[in-house]
Amino acid sequence: MSTLPTIGIVGAGRMGANIALRLADVGYPVTAYYDIRPEAARVAAAATRGTAYTKLADVTANADVIITVVTDDAAMDRVFAENGDSLLEGAKGKIFVNCATVTPAIHIEVQRRAEARGAHSLEACMASSIPQARQGTLYLMVGGRRDVFDTIKPMLEKMSASLRYIGEAGRAAQVKALVNMVMNINTAGLAEGLGLGDALGLDLAMLREVFSQTGANSRVLETDGEDMQNREHDVYFSAEHAAKDSGIALSLAGDVDLALPLAQATFEQFERMKAMGLGQLDKSGVSELTFLARHGQHASKQPTNA
Repeated sequence: MSTLPTIGIVGAGRMGANIALRLADVGYPVTAYYDIRPEAARVAAAATRGTAYTKLADVTANADVIITVVTDDAAMDRVFAENGDSLLEGAKGKIFVNCATVTPAIHIEVQRRAEARGAHSLEACMASSIPQARQGTLYLMVGGRRDVFDTIKPMLEKMSASLRYIGEAGRAAQVKALVNMVMNINTAGLAEGLGLGDALGLDLAMLREVFSQTGANSRVLETDGEDMQNREHDVYFSAEHAAKDSGIALSLAGDVDLALPLAQATFEQFERMKAMGLGQLDKSGVSELTFLARHGQHASKQPTNA
C-alpha cells in the first residue's frame, strides 16, 4: 500500500487532468476529483481510478493534498468559501496547492482561511503548458509558509523540472503575473513584426529565422511564430487568459502608481480579441489583428485552423 499522500484535483481541465496523470504515473494515489463540469471530472477520475465528486467537501474528505487549478479569483473564492459547500469543510491537517494564475490578494486570503481551519495553503504558479504538466516538467514558483513547502516538496519535484520557492503568500503570484505580462508583450510584439513583414511581402519563414539569430529572438518566437504565420491557433494559453493575466499585472502596477504603457497596449489587444469573439484562440491568435490580409474576416467566422 502506498505511503504517499492521496491527491485530490479541483479543476479537471487539461492542466489539472494532466497533472493528475503525471502524479499517478509516479505512484501518487489520485483519488478525488471535482470540476464545475461533472463530465470532465468523471473522465479525469477514470484515468487514475479515482472518484468524481459533486461536492467540494467530498474532495477534501478523500484526499490529503488537494491541488486546485481554477479560472480566476471568483472561482478561488467559491471553492474556498467560508460557508456552504467548500474545500475548507473538514480541512484540518490538509494541504492545498493552488496552481491557477490569480491575484496575489486571493492567495493571501486563501491562506488565512485555510489556517483558520487548521489547514495549509501554498500557491504553486506554473510557467509552462499542457505538455509539461503531463511530463512533470513544469516550471513552478511557490509561495507560502516555508515549512509547508518543505513538507510537500517531494510531490512538487515530481511535477516540475525546475522548482523555485519565492517567498511568503502572494509573492509567487506577483512573479507569475510579471512573467505572463512580459510574455504577452513579446507575443503582441512578434505578431506586429510578422504582420508588417507579411504586408511588405517578405518571406515569413526567412524572417522568423533572422529573428531567431538576432535581438528579436524570444521564447515566444519559438512557440508561437510558426503558428502565427500558419494561422494555427490551437489553444495552449488562450487570449482570454492572456487578457486576464495582463490585467492582474496592470492592477499591481496601479497599486504602486507605475505606468506600464506596453503592458496596457498588450492588454487592450487581447481585450479586443475577446470583443471580436476570438478569446478562446491561443494567444498566438493576436496575429489575426496584425496581418492585413486577415482584417475583416472575423465578423462572421474564426480562422479556419482555430
